[in-house]
Amino acid sequence: MSEMNVNQVLAQMRRMSIEAGADVKPQALESSDQVNFASLLKQSIDSVNTQQATASAMSTAFETGESDANLAEVMVAMQKASVSFQAMVQVRNKLVDAYKDVMNMPM
Repeated sequence: MSEMNVNQVLAQMRRMSIEAGADVKPQALESSDQVNFASLLKQSIDSVNTQQATASAMSTAFETGESDANLAEVMVAMQKASVSFQAMVQVRNKLVDAYKDVMNMPM
């Protein structure tokens, strides 16, 4: 994957959560112009966790025959969860790289 900006990835994660129908909205953006990075990151992680839990529940329900969900819906939910998780991992990797760069700066 090419070099990505952390803000771009977070914006994509927010956009994906809105498209997925998640009820998670960045409260920091609604209340003021300042964005609290920690809360935004936590909300993004919670959104990914919710998508994974939903996909897992749909998969289990489909496998046991408890729901009317078809295979296509289950696979789409699983792919959305997978893409969200991969984006989160990329954000983590960029944050670790930035931390290492800051720690290696001469004083």
